[in-house]
This record gives sequence, C-alpha cells and structure tokens, in this order.
Amino acid sequence: MEYTNAINSIQQLEEILNSEIAVLLYFNTLSCNVGESLQPKVKNLLTSNFPKISFYTVDINFSPEIAATYSAFVEPTIILFFEGKETIRKSRNIGIYELQEAIERPYKLIFE
Repeated sequence: MEYTNAINSIQQLEEILNSEIAVLLYFNTLSCNVGESLQPKVKNLLTSNFPKISFYTVDINFSPEIAATYSAFVEPTIILFFEGKETIRKSRNIGIYELQEAIERPYKLIFE
C-alpha cells in the first residue's frame, strides 16, 4: 500500500484542512483487505473526475488519536472535507459509483 500522503498527526491534518479547499481522508489499516482493494479505486476516481480533491490516508493503527478525533473506527472510512468542513462520510461498504454521485454536487458548487 502506498503511503505517500499518509497523515500521522492531528497538527499535520489541521494544517492540511486549513490550507486546502478539498481533502479526502481515507481511514484504513494494513490488515483490511476491503480497504486495500478500494483505495486505488478511490484514488482513480479522484484523479479522473475530481482532480482538485487532495487524497490522504490515515492508518487507524498508527494514528488512533486522529481516528478518535474524527470518529473513524470502522475501516475503511472516507471523510471528505470542503473548505475545512466535513461534507461527506462513508464507511465500510462503499460503492465507487455512490461515492462519485455524493461528491459531484458539492464539487461543482465549489469549483465550477
């Protein structure tokens, strides 16, 4: 699993949320097969359809304080922030098409 955009501290996360317009947090653990298979699909969805959304991962095992702060106890959990506010939250059984539909309206309102 890639961890190029892994967030490891609350401070780092707060800086990102304050400085970027659209942020998707992907909460997961290395032991979650569903999360591992879904992650590249979510990244591809953003790259293809929502390029202005930044993608970050949070490993629940390594950053339990972030998971607790954002009540992300189920893996995988996706939280999407627009302008620092939580806008979309999906957990466990996440369909890519359903996620795309949920993101489209707020994305267009902000970026188009």
